[in-house]
Amino acid sequence: MTETRIFSRAAVAAPHHLAAEAGRAILAEGGNAIEAMVAMAAAVAVVYPHMNALGGDGFWLIRTPDGVVRAIEACGPAGARATIALYREKGYERIPVRGRDAALTVAGAVGGWIRALELAAGLGGRVPLRDLLAEATRLAREGAPVSRSEGRYSVKERVELLAVPGFAAHFMGEGGAQPEAGSLRRQPALAGTLAQLAHAGLEDFYRGDIGREIAADLDRAGAPVNRADLESYAARWRTPLSARIGGAALHNCPPPSQGLASLLLHGIFDRLDAPKAESLAHLHGLVEAAKRAYAIRDRIVTDFDRMIAEPAAFLTPERLAREAGAVAMDRAAEWPFAAAEGDTIWMGAIDASGLAVSFIQSLYWEYGSGLVLPATGILWQNRGIAFSLDPGALNPLEPGRRPFHTLNCPLAVFDDGRIASYGAMGGDGQPQFQAQVFFRAIRYGLSVAEALDRPRFLFGRTWGSDSATLKLENRVDPALAAALERIGHRVEIIDRPYADMFGHAGMLIRDARGRIEAGHDPRSDGGAAGL
Repeated sequence: MTETRIFSRAAVAAPHHLAAEAGRAILAEGGNAIEAMVAMAAAVAVVYPHMNALGGDGFWLIRTPDGVVRAIEACGPAGARATIALYREKGYERIPVRGRDAALTVAGAVGGWIRALELAAGLGGRVPLRDLLAEATRLAREGAPVSRSEGRYSVKERVELLAVPGFAAHFMGEGGAQPEAGSLRRQPALAGTLAQLAHAGLEDFYRGDIGREIAADLDRAGAPVNRADLESYAARWRTPLSARIGGAALHNCPPPSQGLASLLLHGIFDRLDAPKAESLAHLHGLVEAAKRAYAIRDRIVTDFDRMIAEPAAFLTPERLAREAGAVAMDRAAEWPFAAAEGDTIWMGAIDASGLAVSFIQSLYWEYGSGLVLPATGILWQNRGIAFSLDPGALNPLEPGRRPFHTLNCPLAVFDDGRIASYGAMGGDGQPQFQAQVFFRAIRYGLSVAEALDRPRFLFGRTWGSDSATLKLENRVDPALAAALERIGHRVEIIDRPYADMFGHAGMLIRDARGRIEAGHDPRSDGGAAGL
């Protein structure tokens, strides 16, 4: 089990210990939580490439010491050449999951770093960019061990991924096998990119020498993103979505993020009668709340600028109470559920001033499109597969349009002065994993370590399965599993005690005195570090 870590001043949590250490080092240098997070974001892109990369997207929630919560939307739109007509002409019925035609959106992650560091400077941050990127650059140049998570990963659409030119040579082992955990991987081209960004500034990724090299490689590969798409991109500040539960304000990202689903799930379950942890009411209530949250999400969440309904209208106390009132605590509701896999990293940071960050960065599927840009060593995302080739769909492919995102990063501010930064990777499952950790720690009073360690569930139809089952880690009490089946859940026991499919979650809770309890998932390669 993850040990409980208590820090007196500042702390970070990350799914890889080298990323956590990069953040801790910046805090020790006098940097703030945002600066620590940028160092972590760069480092984790090097050491956890199956989950995220510079060629991916990100979202931020930042709570400043004055109590204001801000969101950064760092997700890129579809490229100018990415049209439904183009994909239909190529014979596609849906967007391919790997290769050049999957690499159809601008990478927004670095744009998010830019916006975050602007705010950090306004809060007194003074750590030079070269110091923030130094550890990531060193890890790429000198090499970093392949993580346990990457070494054991079961890759979806492996044949298609290995067929992407250059991918296997860059990331796979001999004969295209999954790389062995502990083996050293050097990424010299990526090290050069990070060094150039440290020298020229992060804007160079979009509008400088790095941007020119990215655009040239994308063009040679035949991907739909061009240089003008990169030059015109900028991450955006957004007003977070918020909901009240007893004694706290919960915050999350607005569309195209699925932050609305997370807030709905939390808000609905908070209104259900489930006084005991690991009870039938506890697990059943969370599953049923997830069903109602996803039903709303799937009806309305799309590009922020193309929304047809106001998300905040679903988060009023009256609406949450109505949704909770529709949950039957003695039977499982029927549910048609669509798969949406995702492999991602969540990280958190809180410093001595009370500046708190909840952050998420991703390629979407593991290794994204598989397209590695030769000049820069950047692995490009496949987030664009969230688009539909049906022009009448809620999220149709269209140049300049942002895809639906499973990415979201919650943050809670309590009336008693506590602040919680928490989150999880896991595609559609993210809101479920977030709520499981949150309520175990907050409603049921478990330590952060225990809340992260307890057995998890995942409701839905995941990649490769035909039905929406309730998947349980095999440490779940058999009597509880049987009780869930009796009230109509289709239970599937996953024969592993700690399985990646149940997310890599993390949590930091700062109390009113400034003490921080922090931890990261035993299912990951990470942990917490701090001062």
